Amino acid sequence: MCGIFAYLNHLTPKTRKEVLDFLVNGLKRLEYRGYDSAGIAVDSADGRNVSIIKKNGKVQALQDEIYSREADLAFEATADCHVGIAHTRWATHGTPSERNAHPQRSDEDNTFCLVHNGIITNYKDIKLFLTKKGHTFESETDTEIIAKLMMHIYKKNPNDTFQEIVEQCIQQLEGAFALCIKSKLFPGECVATRRGSPLLVAIKTKTRLATDHIPILYGKDFRPHGGTAAETLTAASLMPRTPSTAEFQPMEEDKQVEYFFASDASAVIEHTNRVIFLEDDDVAAVKDGTLSIHRIRRNMDDPHAREITTIKMEIQQIMKGNYSFFMQKEIFEQPESVVNTMRGRVNFDTQSIVLGGIKEYIPEIKRCRRLMLIACGTSYHSAVATRQLLEELTELPVMVELASDFLDRNTPVFRDDVCFFISQSGETADTLMALRYCKNRGALIVGVTNTVGSSICRESHCGVHINAGPEIGVASTKAYTSQFISLVMFGMVMSEDRISLQQRRRDIMKGLQQLEEQIKEVLKLDSKVQELAKDLYQNKSLLIMGRGYNFATCMEGALKVKELTYMHSEGIMAGELKHGPLALVDETMPVIMIVMRDPVYTKCMNALQQVTARQGQPILICEKGDKDTQEFASRVLEVPHTVDCLQGILTVIPLQLLSYHIAVLKGCNVDCPRNLAKSVTVE
Repeated sequence: MCGIFAYLNHLTPKTRKEVLDFLVNGLKRLEYRGYDSAGIAVDSADGRNVSIIKKNGKVQALQDEIYSREADLAFEATADCHVGIAHTRWATHGTPSERNAHPQRSDEDNTFCLVHNGIITNYKDIKLFLTKKGHTFESETDTEIIAKLMMHIYKKNPNDTFQEIVEQCIQQLEGAFALCIKSKLFPGECVATRRGSPLLVAIKTKTRLATDHIPILYGKDFRPHGGTAAETLTAASLMPRTPSTAEFQPMEEDKQVEYFFASDASAVIEHTNRVIFLEDDDVAAVKDGTLSIHRIRRNMDDPHAREITTIKMEIQQIMKGNYSFFMQKEIFEQPESVVNTMRGRVNFDTQSIVLGGIKEYIPEIKRCRRLMLIACGTSYHSAVATRQLLEELTELPVMVELASDFLDRNTPVFRDDVCFFISQSGETADTLMALRYCKNRGALIVGVTNTVGSSICRESHCGVHINAGPEIGVASTKAYTSQFISLVMFGMVMSEDRISLQQRRRDIMKGLQQLEEQIKEVLKLDSKVQELAKDLYQNKSLLIMGRGYNFATCMEGALKVKELTYMHSEGIMAGELKHGPLALVDETMPVIMIVMRDPVYTKCMNALQQVTARQGQPILICEKGDKDTQEFASRVLEVPHTVDCLQGILTVIPLQLLSYHIAVLKGCNVDCPRNLAKSVTVE
């Protein structure tokens, strides 16, 4: 939710055009995080001031505006040292507009400029304080108060360093933020910090790095306890600073270095694969080509250094290739992504599964009171899809919770609970807050994420990385099926010593082994689904019904239709049909029903006949060759037979394809649906 990208070159000559291209291309990689407006801040042509360029709409509009100012921006001028910051916005405070776009500034002279991902919850108090001090505001954003607060602190202590000003500022902020800041007062310097929103620093040098970690430096806490906002801000600005000396420097023989700051590794991978994932309340400062990371408050559990991680992502993974949209590419990548999820974990020869990330914790999990699966959106549906199997294989109570509702209820959590937190990005704000709630109450925390180095990944006791590969489309597809399989594998690990379940385990292993080829077979329905979409895209509503293992498929399919097509859609438990939803059924209402040859087949057939008795014209997703079921349908999509607990992986793919094709026919932006962003880092 909002994408941050910044670039700093030190003793590495770059033309201004190269710098601008870096910034714009970085934003294009992050556009899935926000696309209401975009902006950049770079040094002006004379090098003494800062130029801000902002544009409402997508990054392409910003790029067009930049190229229209080629003469003013002195494209061919070369700079040995330069700092540029960029942002693509997903609006929270203030409507999408140029004045609300980032970067936001401290004053008309652009003394401090910054980009922000997150929400400042106490911005009204700070805004009131700053207004009384004579500051005037030009935007509706919560971000602008941060820039003006830095200006206020600087005026109080003009001898403070850039990093010290930022440290004093962030201690007054409440809420979630990732910030990247530049200032004309501190040329060649960039400071970045985060709390609750993702941010990383990437390093590029011509020679190997001198170290694989950066020491953490600690200073005094600027913020006194208690007092009014005005007293706190005034006092904080005057408190002394303890200097620190440890830092990261390039090797002596190579002082040329480039730094990249970004919300996501996908934005920097084309430049370097060496990154540092910042933790909450880290302040990363670059001065004279030297990077140092500071923390104000010492956390006893915090390591003394930040590791420089080598990212294994390939640039080809985040390119669309021959596909029209990222979502289409990701749907068709599912044969490979499900194999990647199982690779190195499932041994079909020995019929065994090893999940290295949780292996040491399995005995403790087996002794727990209950399993809690906590997530939002599509990740929540993956938990619903596997709940029945987990109950069967573990014989433990399994609760599935929406993270936001879980927090609203202050749900009782105990030390002998095991809580799974499922999130594609690993940064989902509600899920992360629920994680901390459970962790504070002593529960064992298991993270299930697709992003190495994410907040959920780092704050969990153990976890499973789903290995689905980068997912750029806002509507999740391959991450859903990989989360599904990850939870199935967990259930298999938990039941490996259960003699009574060995035949069931063999059936599931056989289903997992066949999954790649079966998904390829389902994807061959694409042209048939496209024809179906032509009949449905002008409707205003769509009902999707099923039960048992396929109820989650109904909810996930309905969510995809809503996200991509803006059409009303509802996933309905077929058993609840006669308790209300049947009133919606007539000859004009499109109804998709999932009826598979599983333990609830007879009950699903009863629901199917109730629909046809009300002149409904159901579209059926069923097993290949099931003629008895198909005689009740107006249209049929056939999927291969598999074990009941894996049906949801095969039955959801036609619905992913359907939502995609309807969105294309309606002229919707498939990868960037309106009002939505990929990584929901605010509550």
